[in-house]
Amino acid sequence: MKTKSAVAIVVFWAIAAAGPTSAQMGLADAKRGQELAARLCSGCHIVSPGSAATANPDIPTFAAIAARADTTPERLAGRIIVPHPPMPNTQLTMAEIRDIIAYIVNLKPSR
Repeated sequence: MKTKSAVAIVVFWAIAAAGPTSAQMGLADAKRGQELAARLCSGCHIVSPGSAATANPDIPTFAAIAARADTTPERLAGRIIVPHPPMPNTQLTMAEIRDIIAYIVNLKPSR
């Protein structure tokens, strides 16, 4: 279990240290992130705004996550890389993580 945590920390810092957030998101594909989220995350989260899909009311929608003041790409990466119960441990590549994060960040309401 220590190895898994160590790998997660290294991946997190690799994403965080790759450059400014805007540059990281520039490499990501939000459309692909939406497709991945619809396939991998929609069993629990409502991933698309206005979706009629049923999800657990105790689990925040992607739009609600994006609207939080403390939501940053780095925090999202941490929550995906080191999953929290009851979130499953889905094995994603760094590119897939960036794409899903880009999709969630794009849901952030304009201020």
